[in-house]
Amino acid sequence: MGDELIGAKSEGTGADDALSEAELRPHVDDAATPPFVNPMEVEFARLLDFYHIPWLYEPTSFALNWSGEQVTEMFTPDFYLPDQDLYVELTTMRQRLVTRKHRKIRRLRELHPTINVRLLYNRDYHQLLATYGYGVVEIASLREEDIERILVSRDELAARVTALGEEISHDYPDRPILLIGVLKGVTFFLADLARAISRPLAIDFLALARPARGGSERAVRIVKDLDRDIGDQHVILVEDIVNTGLSLDFLLKELRARKPASLAVCTLLDKAEQRVVPVPLDYIGFTIPDEFVVGYGLDYRELHRNLPFLAVLKRQVYTMTEPVTERAR
Repeated sequence: MGDELIGAKSEGTGADDALSEAELRPHVDDAATPPFVNPMEVEFARLLDFYHIPWLYEPTSFALNWSGEQVTEMFTPDFYLPDQDLYVELTTMRQRLVTRKHRKIRRLRELHPTINVRLLYNRDYHQLLATYGYGVVEIASLREEDIERILVSRDELAARVTALGEEISHDYPDRPILLIGVLKGVTFFLADLARAISRPLAIDFLALARPARGGSERAVRIVKDLDRDIGDQHVILVEDIVNTGLSLDFLLKELRARKPASLAVCTLLDKAEQRVVPVPLDYIGFTIPDEFVVGYGLDYRELHRNLPFLAVLKRQVYTMTEPVTERAR
């Protein structure tokens, strides 16, 4: 769109309130955050930031009408969402403003029929969020107000898992792989990772009884063992999250005793701040802070595994005593 970059915007979104730049700047730690024209844009930017949706503010101006070679009218959409290749113009319910914006958008589509542009009301925000995978919160009984923030979006997960699959495929060019998943939070990650690997592979699972927070390695035991012999096989142990390292350290000792040809570890999440026992991690999706995360297989009291993104729960949502499920790893 570089040849259509004309200049500064000639019309805002129509809000009557004139706020200072400091008041309009959203609460993000980003010195490059632009000043916004009105509070609607602030609200929308905060919403996008909360849900980890990439955006650009007023990135392009489009010429709409000319007098000879002189541009007499142009249009600059408020936001551009690169993941959707979508230009967004925000609007209120004021009919005068809506009519004017509709006219400009119709003209833009006449001149540039391939451009994806949308006039967005407040009521449309959740519909837009659904296109990013955020329309499924209620199916897991997780209220939007229970979420502190989105930690990793659906699209970020997909991109990182694909990259991990490519890295593993490169590292095992002539060798079949055995992926061992540690139940049950790993199921979503393991399925997507396996599809991203372009080498022959087999899959097996095991399950552990894990220690409570502050427990010891002696509290870890295998409650569901593998179905196959791993001797002389190239094994990648796949975890959803590594916290203390106690469970993983125990499991690596058990698997090494079975004499695989090689043994590597791939984890979606590394909560390195909680590490008690040093453990080798060969492939890491994301290093995350010490917060309670749900989604993409991770649960709170067996709920929220089916969320297609990773969200941080607010502290008041869960009790001070975490359920003894799959957290102390």
